[in-house]
Amino acid sequence: MVRSYSPQTQPNQGRNQPPLQSGDRLTRPEFERRYAASPHIKKAELIEGIVYVASPLRHEQHGKPHSRVMTWLGVYQAMATGVDLSDAPTVRLDLDNEPQPDAVLFIEANAGGQTRISPDGYIEGSPELIVEIATSSAAIDRGSKKQVYRRNGVLEYVIWQSYENQLEWFWLTDGEYQLLSPDVDGILRSRAFPGLWLAVEALLSNQMARVLAMLQEGLQSPEHEAFGECLRRG
Repeated sequence: MVRSYSPQTQPNQGRNQPPLQSGDRLTRPEFERRYAASPHIKKAELIEGIVYVASPLRHEQHGKPHSRVMTWLGVYQAMATGVDLSDAPTVRLDLDNEPQPDAVLFIEANAGGQTRISPDGYIEGSPELIVEIATSSAAIDRGSKKQVYRRNGVLEYVIWQSYENQLEWFWLTDGEYQLLSPDVDGILRSRAFPGLWLAVEALLSNQMARVLAMLQEGLQSPEHEAFGECLRRG
């Protein structure tokens, strides 16, 4: 699990730090210091200046959906030069927001992407695509987080509500998120990543062979080939 550490934090400083708790209102540097001083906490986020400490993650409601998403995105990333993928990374969006999304797909900086990797190894800026597996955090993922991602220019935001077993894919257009609509075959097609196709019902019902077969069709499409050429030119 990725942890958030401030480059100014020294190992012995944690002894004097107050505990990190949900509901704390902190600056981003103070959030990073307290997070670094709380090794027992595996996931914490700063959203609009408020701390959210995650509960332990269950297999059926979070671990299994997460693994399916990472399989789908991992195959795409492996076939797309200039595209990178990260599993639950800390993302420094702005001074009040440091989320730890479940999955992040982004275009590398030297290929013209929106993010960069900081000297201490963190993603800074707005990834082109973020996926969240929403369980007990559904209200945050569909509320304040969605607004933070929109305001910071995250081009696509996917929310998989695991209890309801439904998926929403938002596309940023004219400063607002609009739902992507599937085609007649139930396939969603990314706008930010040409060739990233998703057979939604197959994903929700754990038919991963169908998900990957449809993705392969997207990877062989003319639009994905053109996207690859564009990235190679930077």
